[in-house]
Amino acid sequence: MAIRIKSHWFKDGAAKSAADIASAAAFIVFRVAQNALRNMRNAGYELPPGAAYFAFLAEFLAFLTLCADRIAHRRGDATWRVEFTTVVANKVGTFLADNEADLLGAESAQSCKRRFIALVNERATDYAEFRWTDEGPDYGFLRCFGHCVAATMSGHDQSWAVSQVIEAEAPAAVEMLQKAMAGLLDPAPPRARRAAGTPGE
Repeated sequence: MAIRIKSHWFKDGAAKSAADIASAAAFIVFRVAQNALRNMRNAGYELPPGAAYFAFLAEFLAFLTLCADRIAHRRGDATWRVEFTTVVANKVGTFLADNEADLLGAESAQSCKRRFIALVNERATDYAEFRWTDEGPDYGFLRCFGHCVAATMSGHDQSWAVSQVIEAEAPAAVEMLQKAMAGLLDPAPPRARRAAGTPGE
């Protein structure tokens, strides 16, 4: 199921900083990952609220955080990319940690967040060998991610989860993220973009 995401700046003015864009991107990453989790549950995969639920969500969030990093890399500014990705990872980690600590109560939010940041760093190494094109992650990238997700699930769901993630959930999530990032990286508000493209003016 697709979700509607607001991903444009509606106020004209000064250029947005890497931190501004990253804060908006982090919220989008979290919403897209939640949507993927909901889709998996609707498809019959067992992800009841608990440890498995948050393990799945953490893998999806780490994947999308690193996808946002790849999109930022194509912007061509290494310093901007580092600041952007650092803020995205920390914001996403805070969203996840607050939810996990509130629901499970086994760890502090700070501990949950540290564990997520460690996962992002680990997956950055795992995904580093795979390519990113204009269409998004290559098949190897998706396959590696699919197996990471499957490892968070119970035995009978694992083999089916890989294909579900590779063929459906990951491509749909990446498409939503790419569209949202394109909007966030364009400083012009939608009305200005429409006006600029209107013929006869």
